[in-house]
Amino acid sequence: MNYPQVLVLIILSLRDVIEKLFSDAIEQRKEDILQNSDVARSLATFQKYGNDQMPTVRNTGRINPQGGGFFSGVLTALTCVAVVLLGYHWSSREFEEDHLVHKPVAKWTAKEVIIWLEQLGPWASHYKERFLLEKANGRLLLTLTEEDFTKEPFSIENSNHRKAIMAELERVKALGVKPPQNLWEYKAVNPGKSLFLLYALKSSPRLSMLYLYLFDYTEAFLPFIHTICPTQDVYEDAVTKLIDLQDPSWKQWREFIVKYLFLPYQLIAEFAWDWLDVHYWTSRFIIVNAMLLSVLELFSFWRLWSRRELKTVPHRMWRHFWKALTQGLFVAIFWPFIPQFVCNCLFYWALYFNPITNIDQVVKEVRRPET
Repeated sequence: MNYPQVLVLIILSLRDVIEKLFSDAIEQRKEDILQNSDVARSLATFQKYGNDQMPTVRNTGRINPQGGGFFSGVLTALTCVAVVLLGYHWSSREFEEDHLVHKPVAKWTAKEVIIWLEQLGPWASHYKERFLLEKANGRLLLTLTEEDFTKEPFSIENSNHRKAIMAELERVKALGVKPPQNLWEYKAVNPGKSLFLLYALKSSPRLSMLYLYLFDYTEAFLPFIHTICPTQDVYEDAVTKLIDLQDPSWKQWREFIVKYLFLPYQLIAEFAWDWLDVHYWTSRFIIVNAMLLSVLELFSFWRLWSRRELKTVPHRMWRHFWKALTQGLFVAIFWPFIPQFVCNCLFYWALYFNPITNIDQVVKEVRRPET
């Protein structure tokens, strides 16, 4: 039974349920409609078409061998979930131009200072009322020192909390705006880099991580490796952990290199897992996509091994390297001419809809005779 037939059965079942629940109202509505001859004629034609289709639906009992049927229905349902999630995300968050990452700190209101404070972690919410009572806006925030936080009205007794607030405040003073602390703020500040990383980590995870190490070590690679290969220190939240990072230890490098060589997509999944509290649904989409990409990569190596083509791996890697380099240069050249709307569509497609298409690819790989 393919998906259109399943949809017909669902619609017919819903019709039967509605007729039982609201029988009186439906009968009254039928009488009103049947008084119009044109409408009655159209309904009769539609009913005849439906009756002609029912024998086909009932007599069809085999599964579509090309990956349709149940899986196409599941994919459609997941697509609807992704669309709803995307719509909720667009409707619930502020426009990117209104983010504090674009607004000079000296122009922050007292409420925006609270927003900045709360994003430091759950522990910072304990001090929200103290900042509100003081009506601390952006200008006042820039004048505060660690000694001020020990006195009234702030009275922050926990030394680690004071250090975390001061470290983030120093970053704000240096940048003049709020530094990005989640995916959406990072995308607002670095739209090109975020789109590049999203597609590059999907298609070339090892090359992308090597690029981050060589060209974006402090801003991107250090937070990445400290998140996926953490030290034994205990932190209260993801943001505090990424303040004042040091160079990785040899133990962290060993763990990273092993996963980098054999399970690169697991590194991405572990990074997303660490941000579940910040990005509840988006992190889950990333984790699922990383798992699916790991399975697809495993299938690719299995196919090469079964065909005894493992000797071609170096050649394939070299060819893939030049392909990725060419695509990167092409995008870099034409990036200034690409509309922002197109970039946003590509970004959200890769984020929310690629996992759905990868499910279909995994199903097709499983059904391959050689698999």
